[in-house]
Amino acid sequence: MSQAIIHNKLQINSELYHLVVNDILPETDVDTTLFWDSVESILSEFIPRNKDLLTRRDTLQQQIDEWHIQHRDSEHNPKEYKQFLNEIGYLVKEGESFQISTENVDPEIKTIAGPQLVVPINNARFALNATNARWGSLFDALYGSDVIPNEGELAKGSSHNTERGKQVVEYANNFLDSALPLTEGSHKQVSAYSLINSAGNSGDKKVLQIILDNGHIAELKDINAFVGYTEEQGSCYSLLFKNNNLHIEIQIDPCSLIGKTMLSGIKDVILESAITTIQDCEDSVAAVDAADKVLVYKNWLGLMKGNLEDSFVKNGEKVTRQLNPDRKYLDIFGKAFTLSGRSLLLVRNVGHLMTTDAITYEGEGIPEGILDGIITALIFIHDLKGNSPYKNSSTGSLYIVKPKMHGPDEVRFTSDLFSKIEEALSLTKNTIKVGIMDEERRTTVNLKECIRQAKERLIFINTGFLDRTGDEIHTSMEAGAFMPKSDMKNQPWIKAYENNNVDVGIQCGLPGKAQIGKGMWAMPDLMADMLKQKIQHLLAGANCAWVPSPTAATLHAMHYHQVNVAHVQNELAHRVPASLDDILTLPLMKEELSESQIMDEIRDNAQSILGYVVRWIDQGVGCSKVPDTHNVELMEDRATLRISSQLIANWLHQKLCSREQIIKAFEHMAIIVDKQNENDPFYKAMAPDYDDIAFHAALDLALKGREQPNGYTEPLLHAYRLKQKTDTII
Repeated sequence: MSQAIIHNKLQINSELYHLVVNDILPETDVDTTLFWDSVESILSEFIPRNKDLLTRRDTLQQQIDEWHIQHRDSEHNPKEYKQFLNEIGYLVKEGESFQISTENVDPEIKTIAGPQLVVPINNARFALNATNARWGSLFDALYGSDVIPNEGELAKGSSHNTERGKQVVEYANNFLDSALPLTEGSHKQVSAYSLINSAGNSGDKKVLQIILDNGHIAELKDINAFVGYTEEQGSCYSLLFKNNNLHIEIQIDPCSLIGKTMLSGIKDVILESAITTIQDCEDSVAAVDAADKVLVYKNWLGLMKGNLEDSFVKNGEKVTRQLNPDRKYLDIFGKAFTLSGRSLLLVRNVGHLMTTDAITYEGEGIPEGILDGIITALIFIHDLKGNSPYKNSSTGSLYIVKPKMHGPDEVRFTSDLFSKIEEALSLTKNTIKVGIMDEERRTTVNLKECIRQAKERLIFINTGFLDRTGDEIHTSMEAGAFMPKSDMKNQPWIKAYENNNVDVGIQCGLPGKAQIGKGMWAMPDLMADMLKQKIQHLLAGANCAWVPSPTAATLHAMHYHQVNVAHVQNELAHRVPASLDDILTLPLMKEELSESQIMDEIRDNAQSILGYVVRWIDQGVGCSKVPDTHNVELMEDRATLRISSQLIANWLHQKLCSREQIIKAFEHMAIIVDKQNENDPFYKAMAPDYDDIAFHAALDLALKGREQPNGYTEPLLHAYRLKQKTDTII
């Protein structure tokens, strides 16, 4: 363990200290001594407030538990229940209408609707891939995914499949016909895209001439959709278009593998894809000690200074991944301009619950979320001062996504903390923007007042079924047995929750100023299904939605060419708002399940928990693809873990199953998980001994789920991961 460095009441892990002093502070104009003094000042003010907020959570939970216990033998009375929640301050009085007033927001958040990636920041390769996913090849995304069936004569194989390639081109042309329709014919009939000079009142300009295979000349129905081009390099050039604020680049190269098979010579269609990316310090990261936090901060520093890189071997050759440069074009008048080659980055800090030993204050670990706020803001100064060849925010803003806040008081705490950090680092007021994760019930039912507390810095609200359902179960643990996860998705509360988020966001003036987001598509290998289903997020009023990979971002981007989200939000502004009564309707089991149905659900959840936890504990992997019981790989993080562990804990508490049955289910599913991971050289089998740390961690999440604060998984995960790291060192 690194030696601690003393600064008044602070003890600072030496790795963190040297990272800050030697790598972060230079070129920021922040004095070293004044910085640590400011850290101490912030901690002295906000540690007590943080503790009070956590105590308030516990008090409210105890009061709700007692209410449900007292009313256990009577039919649930929604009116009495809501009155009780008002009396204890769980529901707060809603104030007058208002509009957020956030300023200096980048267009990627303010006016561009598009896909959003979430990536573990401690994995440099993933962090770079996600950042570089601003632009993606539609041909590659289609060819490599199940959108084109991978069977028969269309199977991918070991070399290029011409028949599969034809299907890719057919699909891409159909997309172009939808996004960039012609006055006559189809893009599949184009024999040439030509640029001709035309004189106009504004001077000479380039006009796009589209020649069809029948000799006719067509135009774009929206001639303003053509916005730029690249100069010819031999016979190669690109055409740039814009639709619904998103760019499409058609690359022409008649000599390329694809281009020589097409009359028009199209080599590829490049889509503006992951408009924004959340670099995640939280749910998708396993960071349990100072060394882990240092890696998190190093990668954020590399992104803000533009020098992050990662090398790896691919197909026997060393590949070095770096940030993509900006893309260069000429507009129709021949004037040069650039578009960012990278996704706009947000950073998700940790919530209020966990502490870290990276710094201790008066002998105790400090709240990890406070440290994240201070260090990620300090690192951001490099972007603000231009200490990078690339610019993240063109408006000088830092975008921090704050998770797991319970109600308006906790949002106020976060806003006050950001103000204090701005003051300490000499940043302009409201430089630090905030994204509110609407994933806790006390935030959902008080969302308008939560937004009010951050109305000058809000840039994001987002719903998420998994964490939100985990909190729903834990909050009402004493009310009765909850229905299976799949059934909960079809209940009134979840639809009301999703609609309420959009309704309140629109009422508070987010359209044109901030993102209203939707959750993750969790099946990264089922892209055909995603294309059929995820368009519903746009139709529900979301101007960004989470995707699990750069490929998914490119495919999902097509939805934003089909749907103008701004128009959808305008229409939704006139609907009847979602009902608070529906949101407070508890998704309790209505019909008894057979013992086999109960055990099937427990085994499914046990498998999900085991598959995720074994990598978290043994390998420190915070986000991974976990095969389910049908061997469909699902993207899992701590949110999936929370809902699965809370459901089992609820059924155990409500006596639908016994402790022994749960243990037996976990042992049975451990054998299956071992089999699913048998090709992983770093994997350690759990069966047949069931005595390793990862297995006990997974089992404890279920057996001790009721006792965990708000049903969070972090306390147990961190404890077991630290034990694993210590045992490995020994």
